[in-house]
Amino acid sequence: MNTRVSVVECQDYSSAKESINEALNLIGGLEKIIVPGSRVLLKPNVLSIRPPEDAVTTHPAIVSAMCELVSEAGGIPVVGDGSGIVKPGSTTTSQALKVSGIEGVAFDHGVELINFETSGFIEIDVPNASQFSHLYISKAVLEADVVISLPKLKTHELTLYTGAVKNFFGAVPQKTRKQAHFLEDRRLFGEAIVDIYSVVKPQLAVMDGVVGMEGNGPSNGTPIFAGVIMASYDCVSLDIVASELIGVDPLKVPTNIAAIKRGFGTEHPEIVGIPLEKAKVRFKSPEGGITAYIPAFLMRILRKQLAVRPIINTSKCELCRACVSNCSAHAIEKIDSVLKINEEKCIHCYCCRELCPNDAVEIKKSLLMKLVTRSKS
Repeated sequence: MNTRVSVVECQDYSSAKESINEALNLIGGLEKIIVPGSRVLLKPNVLSIRPPEDAVTTHPAIVSAMCELVSEAGGIPVVGDGSGIVKPGSTTTSQALKVSGIEGVAFDHGVELINFETSGFIEIDVPNASQFSHLYISKAVLEADVVISLPKLKTHELTLYTGAVKNFFGAVPQKTRKQAHFLEDRRLFGEAIVDIYSVVKPQLAVMDGVVGMEGNGPSNGTPIFAGVIMASYDCVSLDIVASELIGVDPLKVPTNIAAIKRGFGTEHPEIVGIPLEKAKVRFKSPEGGITAYIPAFLMRILRKQLAVRPIINTSKCELCRACVSNCSAHAIEKIDSVLKINEEKCIHCYCCRELCPNDAVEIKKSLLMKLVTRSKS
């Protein structure tokens, strides 16, 4: 596997196609993975119903450029994803694709747009599995000749960083996502993500790093200009470089750790294009991510004293119950007409915070954690 990673400057989404083309040429081009007539699935990150300017989802200009480049290489582009649940009992991927601008891109280019929630899943075995020996994977992913990850450059409260590998969390049903979060351990969660990655087998990743998200990502952070497009035939290698680019220790990211352990990617990819030192933009760390830097034995001993827990701001809460639907631990209860998180049941996966459409779930740190955080700042 070619683990070379390209880093190319991109100052504005209007020049996305040129930058992506340059990034691809630096690693060998699309022709290495696409033969004429290939069905090429483009998998953006369409986490929730958010517009492009929020920097939660892959920018539509990236998807548009890839549709054109795949077509020019002789492939047949299709676009698909499965978002997180925002409102109980509703299919939200279709709304997320529309609001993100990706539905419009698919229409403009005349390409098929696939909603993973409704297009079906296929059960497959997972060789050398760590957490899931069997998985249901999107039918669209498994039937594609070529799979390309189009992640957004973001921090993440559970995994510190989210990118090309974790992007395929959208390829499994909501039930599986809840099971993964219920593992209640960053390391095990990373292994679960790599189980999914190992059977999806994407051939390329092109990262939207023009405007990323820092702080409390993947949905509650702040947009930040990073000005880069990145590409690699190896998703893990891209994630190693991208996490380092934003100031996150690559070997603190659970998905990176699990992937390297499983034999995917490399800890030291070759970087071409802009030197990494020149491209680096230090992103603010997620509040929930601070616990990843505390030794595991200390966390086991002082778990309550080192808590970074979610709480519901009832003044913002509209009782949509999205948090209830997304809580793997069933820790959210309605008490006296308001929703509250049961501290004893909460597993600190931050899904409630990630998928709340009203930003009503906030972080509360214990006194000791406040002191630890202050000493690191």
